[in-house]
Amino acid sequence: MFAPLEICIGLRYTRAKRRSRFISFISLTSMLGIALGVTALITVLSVMNGFELELRTRILGMASHATITGLDRTLVDWREQAKLAQSHPRVVGVAPYVDGQAMLTLGAAVRGTMVRGIEPLEEPKVSEVASFMEEGSFKDLEAGRYRIILGRGLANALGARLGTKVTLVAPQAKVTPAGVLPRLRRFTVAGIFRVDHGQYDNSLALVHMQDAAKLFRLQGKVSGLRLKVDELYAARSISREVARTFGGLFYVTDWTQHHANFFKALKTEKTVMFVILSLIVAVAAFNIVSTLIMVVTDKQADIAILRTLGLTPRRVMGVFIVQGFVIGLIGALLGALGGIGLALNVETLVPRIEELFNTQFLPADIYYITQVPSDLRWPDVYAVTAVAFVLTVIATIYPAWQASRTDPAQALRYE
Repeated sequence: MFAPLEICIGLRYTRAKRRSRFISFISLTSMLGIALGVTALITVLSVMNGFELELRTRILGMASHATITGLDRTLVDWREQAKLAQSHPRVVGVAPYVDGQAMLTLGAAVRGTMVRGIEPLEEPKVSEVASFMEEGSFKDLEAGRYRIILGRGLANALGARLGTKVTLVAPQAKVTPAGVLPRLRRFTVAGIFRVDHGQYDNSLALVHMQDAAKLFRLQGKVSGLRLKVDELYAARSISREVARTFGGLFYVTDWTQHHANFFKALKTEKTVMFVILSLIVAVAAFNIVSTLIMVVTDKQADIAILRTLGLTPRRVMGVFIVQGFVIGLIGALLGALGGIGLALNVETLVPRIEELFNTQFLPADIYYITQVPSDLRWPDVYAVTAVAFVLTVIATIYPAWQASRTDPAQALRYE
């Protein structure tokens, strides 16, 4: 079907001739339509990948890749277990933590919070919280000084600033001669962080691990160990391997369980967007159907002559498949090049457009992420280009089949 003769004739039909310039113009618009569709699809997927990467970086900058804790939600021999975890070849960092729920009060303002006790020297091994500090210093957390670092949303809700004294109320009560009283402790605000994620900015408070252990009555124990591994998507299997080295039964959780719904929603949104934008490519690809049908109608006499010269219906079909093949291939390749170029320069082009039109696409007072990120992934480029090309080839089959059924006698009757 694709011998040199069919390729030569198909390529010749693709080029413009004096009496078929309109048909060639339609071929050009179909080609450009495919290119624009592919460019748009690659760019949009890259931008969505960029947002996903940005959100994942922010979320996992606060949440560790995995956590291990005991059946009673505490670890006693945590120092030895931390050494065992650190000895695993795929574990990058290990840090102990103490956590618990509490209330923060400042004047009449009361807010529920998740208190996380950390070791300031060990925490950077498993999270990026130090890079999210807006005010104060991460190193100001010192054992026995009862200092606290608040999320930006939580600090605003309480009206707290650096140096402000806040009262932390733990749920564990203490029994005194006067009765059962809640456990209270005054903390000094030593810093404020901002992750731009409500789960952390509005409800997380960081204190020194020893202060948290005293507050929640865990002297000598911790709530668990936080792990950072070398491969994000292997966190589940690696953390379970680490837990097995401890001996006994432990609760093991990883980032996919803590934020599974969020990342599943992002994946679903990306898939839906791929399908929707693929329809643009499909419309452009199936414009080739009308183009080739017009070509077949225009070339009836030529087809009839080729048939009388011995060209089989199968080889006639090959002539028009080659024409659609060329249109689709050029369109898909141009679109891939355009999409790659645009995706790699989105972060530069968008600020220029905002400056030109004196506007901002993602205002800081509305959106957490104020810049349009882009993360070009080659599997997406290959998939989009392949889909566009396959749709184009499929679109050529019917017109080519119609051409192969041309009756030479009928076509040449009035020539």
